Amino acid sequence: MAAPLNQLEAGMAIVYGGDRITKVSEELAALFQTGDKLFVVEETGDLLHVTGDDFQAAKSAVDAAHRAFGKMGAVRDQAITDFFESFAERLEDSEVVEAITSANETDVARATAKGRSTTRLSLIDSMREDMVQGLRMWAATPTERGKVVEHIEHEGWSLEQVISGLGVIAFVFEGRPNVLADACGVLRLGNTAVLRIGSDALDTAKAIMTHAVEPALIDSGLPSGALTLIDSRSHGSGWALFSDSRLSLAVARGSGNAVTQLGAVARQSGVPLSMHGTGGAWIVASENADALRFHSAVYNSLDRKVCNTLNTLCIVESRAADLVPVFLDALEKASSRRGANPKLHVTESVRAFVPDRWFAETTVMRSTGNATEPMTEVIDGDSLGMEWEWENSPEVTVTLVPDVESAIELFNEQSPRFVASLISESDEEHSAFFDLIDAPFVGDGFTRWVDGQYALNRPELGLSNWQYGRLFGRGGILSGNSAFTIRSRVKQDLIDLGR
Repeated sequence: MAAPLNQLEAGMAIVYGGDRITKVSEELAALFQTGDKLFVVEETGDLLHVTGDDFQAAKSAVDAAHRAFGKMGAVRDQAITDFFESFAERLEDSEVVEAITSANETDVARATAKGRSTTRLSLIDSMREDMVQGLRMWAATPTERGKVVEHIEHEGWSLEQVISGLGVIAFVFEGRPNVLADACGVLRLGNTAVLRIGSDALDTAKAIMTHAVEPALIDSGLPSGALTLIDSRSHGSGWALFSDSRLSLAVARGSGNAVTQLGAVARQSGVPLSMHGTGGAWIVASENADALRFHSAVYNSLDRKVCNTLNTLCIVESRAADLVPVFLDALEKASSRRGANPKLHVTESVRAFVPDRWFAETTVMRSTGNATEPMTEVIDGDSLGMEWEWENSPEVTVTLVPDVESAIELFNEQSPRFVASLISESDEEHSAFFDLIDAPFVGDGFTRWVDGQYALNRPELGLSNWQYGRLFGRGGILSGNSAFTIRSRVKQDLIDLGR
């Protein structure tokens, strides 16, 4: 019988991936105590240390959500509607707003002192108003819980396929206060949720829970624990959460190594997963591209850095002479709009079409502060999928391709398979592009339409790419009413029915 892991020793060999070894560092060995957990990422060998406190915090949150889900079947749909309305009303109450704003100011000050970006952390009026609008959207959305999607008649009996709640859904969000309102959408179909928010926004989230969510749960009669926040700033609580086999779905929003590790923990634990991985949109300009439409698509895809911002541009070689200057103009205008200089990465094939001034040193506005570096740098053709996490200076990669088919191949090989847009006046090209490009989101203009609230009129819980395989039975936009399962219900008319 295997013994529990109570301590680690520096240099201890840990097997991962079936045929590789990583070793315990002195720091990890010193920190590890009885009751702690160690997760090994099988793809990379990363050793993830979860303290006993973080593991218990996650477990207790899932305990509460699991108990609440067991009661949601008896909750009336009107009670769920009342919850959304009550939550929205509290976000408009001046005393509640004051309490939440005070907590948010503390979070912003702490993040600023650490040199972190606070662009999405500040709970400004427009963000709060969007939260209210999203909650009222859900209040007005008819529920599909209990809807019969298929009815099949047999001799002596019949079968119905019925929409039902999925279960406990876990969210790990970046430090954005508005995500609490987004995540509430899963309650519409009778699910419950556990949230772990980025450490920068934790005080704000706790204030929203205390002054808005928990009173709304009580007023509407929803079970305690239907929406639960993990009170921890540690990444370990997120790893512990995503390892809990009682979850029906784990949702990770954001990008980078932290999200990759979360996804690995969920997959290794057998937990169904929806995650961005990395984002970044690709635009392909074909031989049949209209220059004005191309300019507009580039400009309007660079308003700010989010997952569906333009990251990589492919221009067909035959149009390089006229479309590269159009792109550079759009990039400069997008940068000027943000009061910043652009940052450009080009493959060798593009270099001859970029004026010398673009290779001079300039000031690039990074999240860590201003940096002096060349405005344009040359990269190799195997780096087209590199994700640029810019702050104020729009950052884009450009390459030339022989034709649209070649661009599709590059996208399918190197991109996170997320958002793709083709600029072309040819309907035939668009049809072929949609058939061959391996992306859940495909367009013919700007890329920033990929958003649940903007595109579907429903608050978005997450956008999934196909980096880790296509999704089964639903679209790439995860919204509250797309988190469901199908149950079968039989009615037997013949008493002596048998097989």
